[in-house]
Amino acid sequence: MAEIVIKAEKLTKRFGDFIAANEITFDVYAGEIFGFLGANGAGKTTAMRMLCGLSTPSSGKAIIAGFDIYKQTESIKKNIGYMSQKFSLYEDLTVIENITFFGGIYGLSDKEIKEKSEILIQQLGLQGVTKKLVGSLPLGWKQKLSFSVAVLHEPKIVFLDEPTGGVDPVTRRQFWDLIYEASDKGITIFVTTHYMDEAEYCNRISMMVDGVVKALDTPSNLKQEFAAGTMDEVFFELARGAKRKGD
Repeated sequence: MAEIVIKAEKLTKRFGDFIAANEITFDVYAGEIFGFLGANGAGKTTAMRMLCGLSTPSSGKAIIAGFDIYKQTESIKKNIGYMSQKFSLYEDLTVIENITFFGGIYGLSDKEIKEKSEILIQQLGLQGVTKKLVGSLPLGWKQKLSFSVAVLHEPKIVFLDEPTGGVDPVTRRQFWDLIYEASDKGITIFVTTHYMDEAEYCNRISMMVDGVVKALDTPSNLKQEFAAGTMDEVFFELARGAKRKGD
């Protein structure tokens, strides 16, 4: 059986009387593409911030890449990649400056940064724009570069928060090709998305409603369970009674 790289047990986050994430429990396996879905206000971002070591849980347990979520947050951060909903790179730096900067942040040596930079630039077809400011690149290129930098240090897990928001369908498909390549290399993908067609690309899906995990299974099993033809229909069945309207 595959190694468990994320283990959450009754993970909870409270803000005063408000419970943003309520006793979240699930396992994620090495190399898996795990979709973390829910409407705005469902608690996805709160949960992801806890799993990344950016927010301390109110209660519950979690082990991320072998490290305790309370005691070893710095080790967690070194063993994961993260791409936020809003573009993650520095737009006033060039392509190569961004790659070099984040390579250093992730603890790579100068030699490793040089070697990985050359490979990355070749893979993305960015040979002619390495000295251009990232802010001048088309959104699709920015997204692909941001993802590639997030896995530059070959982390065990990469967390992607709405990574394809605002890009065209062709670029979305190309972005998912990068995700598959990373998964094939053994990197675990933990991805939030509001595009239900993208849920079909995941190995398993967790759906949150009002801070609670309401369903967790493969896309095909969920469609069968809810007698649905698409993941949109599954999502509608689960979320139509949701009380929250915004994060």
